[in-house]
Amino acid sequence: MEEKKLITGGEFLVKETSPADVFIPEQLDEEQRMIGETCKDFLNSEVFPVADRIDAQEEGLMRSLIQKTGELGLLGIAIPEEYEGFGQNFITTMYASEVMGSGYSYAVAYSCHTGIGTLPILYYGNEEQRARYIPQLATGEKVGAYCLTEPGAGSDANSGTTKAILSEDGKHYILNGAKMWITNAGFADVFTVFAKIDNDRVLSAFILERDFEGITFNPEEKKMGIKGSSTRQIFFNDVKVPIENMLGKRGEGFRIALNILHMGRIKLGANVIGSAKMAIDQSVGYANERKQFKSLLSQFGAIKHKLAEQVIRTFATECSVYRASQALDDAINYYVANGDDKGRNTMEAFNHFAIEAAAMKVFGSEALDFVVDEGVQIHGGMGFSAEMMIDRGYRDSRINRIFEGTNEINRLLLVDSVLKKGAKGVLPVFELAEEAFREVQGLNGVPAPVAGYFEEKDQYIANFKKVVLMLLKSASDTFQRKLSQEQEVLSNISDCIIQTYAAESVVLRLKKMETMKSEAEIAIYRDMANVFVYDAATRIRKFASDSANSFAEGDLAEKLEKGISYFTSVAGVNVKEARRRIADRLIEENRYCF
Repeated sequence: MEEKKLITGGEFLVKETSPADVFIPEQLDEEQRMIGETCKDFLNSEVFPVADRIDAQEEGLMRSLIQKTGELGLLGIAIPEEYEGFGQNFITTMYASEVMGSGYSYAVAYSCHTGIGTLPILYYGNEEQRARYIPQLATGEKVGAYCLTEPGAGSDANSGTTKAILSEDGKHYILNGAKMWITNAGFADVFTVFAKIDNDRVLSAFILERDFEGITFNPEEKKMGIKGSSTRQIFFNDVKVPIENMLGKRGEGFRIALNILHMGRIKLGANVIGSAKMAIDQSVGYANERKQFKSLLSQFGAIKHKLAEQVIRTFATECSVYRASQALDDAINYYVANGDDKGRNTMEAFNHFAIEAAAMKVFGSEALDFVVDEGVQIHGGMGFSAEMMIDRGYRDSRINRIFEGTNEINRLLLVDSVLKKGAKGVLPVFELAEEAFREVQGLNGVPAPVAGYFEEKDQYIANFKKVVLMLLKSASDTFQRKLSQEQEVLSNISDCIIQTYAAESVVLRLKKMETMKSEAEIAIYRDMANVFVYDAATRIRKFASDSANSFAEGDLAEKLEKGISYFTSVAGVNVKEARRRIADRLIEENRYCF
């Protein structure tokens, strides 16, 4: 357990990860799989048959579905047993989030309720608040929502102007302001609302109930996708909030908001896996039925390329998300065991893994966008028809790059977090960057081949990390305090980090699968790893070159160019045949089967 003390977010950049320290879906136990099956059965019996009615926002339908979910215990997977929950670990929660993620608009309502609608109270509430609200939220008797965004404060959440002033008798806070884009607002009973007390610089948090006098709602927003998700603007006009309904301490709201968002980001990474697998099933199903030029679509090489790439990006997302989930589970166990407040210490783990959470949010949402876009293309003209479910998946996917902080914000947050940990000495970023630069000086030609399959892959990934470290140090040295203004440079570095994490995650899963499956069984997964790492090298080279060319001159430019070229050099891969083998397996099974 002592070793766990050293685990921190971003550590993958400076340290080799052992396969023993990662979780892969093949390790899901019987209880976890039963929970997943219960989720699937619920979607098939209760959600998918009424998908059109959900999108039409039939009065009371979504609320009734949330209540039914609660009756099955699926709202309380992460909630301790003393509050009517199952008390499961984070990985189990993530697996349920993955399965439910295929539920279109329902998935949004479910994720909001079980995540940002419930967990702020569970983790930051006092015992009285938990006892009052959590059991009802766990069973679905009450529905939760989260009110942070304002008309004038989106990504810059702390600039919100909603105010709270203590009443003359000292028994209430008088709340005034407005919140927008509030998921579940049409039927939620309990709201976590963020506001500034008096002239405080930072937010505080409050628990409000729907029937508090002075709360009013705008009509439902008309949205591009997730049409069945209730989204409304909320107004607070002299709302009297009992002082005992302050959540956490005064001024702690911003920290609560950030940590809850870290959690929401990584859970979104799980949600999109379910959506992507659903879209792949629809894509291959259509390709196995539709004929053109007297042949099934699934027999054409161009279609096989699309199907295989859908699988590869989904598989990489899954590898990455469950790897990060294990790291978080370990961190939660460590911080809870070494702290005096289980709730706050649980959220402290999420704070430490902000880097991975942001990476999973960006990578997963963009992987899903690719999958559904190619799904529409595979469907051809029918993909543009509202008759096909891929239409709903395509429209619903787009919000994920905006939810939980835009992908642009998350890219910047990711790099900023790495740099801060480097500056504080938590991660030896700059020291290892110096080593990489010294290595570049002695380089000549291209890397020599490395014997052994995994030895070769490990060398590639170690080299990708050197590219990242060199860029972090050189950009930091060049811009110093003005680095935050160089968003294009930072975004490119962030993309290098994300690709590196995903590539390593795929290889780690493959290593672990080797101990569980035969050589023949894992051959198809080697194809996926080969293609993904090969493509990642090309992407990293492009992102890194764009970053370096934006600021480096003279000797620094030469060193970076030399290092980027050398450290992203990988052996050629017959990607056509590898993708065909992946596609053929998918086509044969007629479903996502990896």
